[in-house]
Amino acid sequence: MARILLTSGPTRQYLDPVRYLTNASSGRMGLALIEAALAAGHEVVVISGPVDVSYPPAARVVPVVTTDEMLAAAREEFARCDGLIGVAAPCDYKPVKVEDHKIAKTGEPLTLQLIETPDVVATLGRQRLDEGTPQWVVGFALETDDRHFRAVTKLQKKSCDLIVLNGPEAMNSPTNNVDVIDRSGTVVATLSGSKTDVARGIFQEIQTRLIDAKRL
Repeated sequence: MARILLTSGPTRQYLDPVRYLTNASSGRMGLALIEAALAAGHEVVVISGPVDVSYPPAARVVPVVTTDEMLAAAREEFARCDGLIGVAAPCDYKPVKVEDHKIAKTGEPLTLQLIETPDVVATLGRQRLDEGTPQWVVGFALETDDRHFRAVTKLQKKSCDLIVLNGPEAMNSPTNNVDVIDRSGTVVATLSGSKTDVARGIFQEIQTRLIDAKRL
């Protein structure tokens, strides 16, 4: 049995007390992969942003809101896990300044200064390499152009063992269409259908190529 860390859902970066930046991630793909991992007999720890889906009681869920909170929680949990499945879609940018009051309308354009948030999967991927641990890392890449090239580039930059490539049509949808890509850039599986079925296929690749392979 493996102890798997899984990030799921979106994160929020507040502009003021009531407004925030986010994306359309629903947590459905995360939920489907959690169910697949539990069905295979593994232990699952979930770091989740705000979602409407209900995770299985058998999984331990750590709720977070911002990308920084997701990273902090994931770093703490990862040290005690065998591997990471980074399904979450953390918000990539945050405002330089968060207003402590609601920003009032003035009739004039509003300029926002944004900076990048930390990359959760890349940070954990570098961490396991620096520490020389036998942990494995699986990332997700949502791309609109040059999909395969961009996914392979992300796989390398994030120090992943596998990366799952999908498109924006996956957001808040009950279905998905993905390619699972290994470290050589080879597509080892192409899966489509309900997120439940796709998750089972993805997890089978993780089981065979990463979990079982580490035991040999």
